[in-house]
Amino acid sequence: MDEHISDAIGRPDLIRLDDGLLCLRFETMKVVSALAAVRHLLDTGAVRRGDTLIDSSSGIYAYALALACHRYGLRCHIVGSTTVDHTLRTQLGILGAHLEQMPPSSSLQLDQNRRVARVREILREHPGYHWMRQYHDDIHYLGYEAVAERIHDRTDGDCLTLVGGVGSGASTGALTHYLRKRSADVRLVGVQPYGSVTFGSEHVADPEIIIAGIGSSIPFGNVRHDLYDVLHWLAFDAALAGSVDLLRRHAVFAGLSTGAAYLAARWERRAEPGRTVLFIAADTGHRYVDTVFARHGEAARIESLAPRPVDGGDELALPWSRMSWNGSPAPQGAVAGQSATATWRHGGRAPGLGAPRGTATGRSARDTGRHRQVSRKENHNEE
Repeated sequence: MDEHISDAIGRPDLIRLDDGLLCLRFETMKVVSALAAVRHLLDTGAVRRGDTLIDSSSGIYAYALALACHRYGLRCHIVGSTTVDHTLRTQLGILGAHLEQMPPSSSLQLDQNRRVARVREILREHPGYHWMRQYHDDIHYLGYEAVAERIHDRTDGDCLTLVGGVGSGASTGALTHYLRKRSADVRLVGVQPYGSVTFGSEHVADPEIIIAGIGSSIPFGNVRHDLYDVLHWLAFDAALAGSVDLLRRHAVFAGLSTGAAYLAARWERRAEPGRTVLFIAADTGHRYVDTVFARHGEAARIESLAPRPVDGGDELALPWSRMSWNGSPAPQGAVAGQSATATWRHGGRAPGLGAPRGTATGRSARDTGRHRQVSRKENHNEE
């Protein structure tokens, strides 16, 4: 029996949609990450019950952190994007979280930078607060180890291709890291929107909306580019078609990023029929009823869609592009602390991933937590 609702919300369902095509369906995936991160901070003494945790969020992480704070007796302070809706604002308020919502801005980058600046102001006023830094502190990897173990046990772990939206890098990066500890034959396929700096598509604009949660206008330290074998970039219209088809064909009601991952997973499954392909459904479709599912009549038949094969960022084109990444390092503009745009092509594999850095410290845990909060504020691209 679960001791808190967060356990139930964070537990994924593993669903077989077709021969060799699996869906890892979450109600709210970031609950897995936030719960384990907060538990680790408490266990190591970096924070204590009654302390305040703060972070910037466009929505889902705010809910996840509020649930973790509710469970463990901590205060929660969120600097939220203008995209935080009425439903989430109400939930956060009842859960006891303090939300500061930014006013509308002209661009995603301005919104993100504004939120980071406000977090820094609050930390100067309240130096005892702990900045969670979901996009940069890899304690957010820890919660996915149990999920990876379950995937391995249910799939035998061999010839597995994992497909998911990149976003903060924590879910796909952590699952791949822990799965590769159990099996050598695990391929990682990342899904990105156009207009994201993470894998160098910031120069290609989507005429609709950027798919929330899987890209970024600023670099994220938790994205480990060397883990990725293949990248897919999908525009809004293609992701919409995927989301509608996933509901119509398989009765899975999931968000827009899941529709994009579903299309990429189907393509990878056809390209390598001997492999099991598992894609991540990070949340449900309720937030997308008006913007996506109400437009189901506009959805293209997914059989008519195919990715454009590309070898570099200068070849990217709407509505769907695919590239072999082969563990290449980050584009220059995606390195935390840098913002310059670089021309890139895929290259050799970068050094392998070690254990998550948040799992061990060389000083007292509480001192380490405070040091992390202060010293990493020097990075102007943190969120």
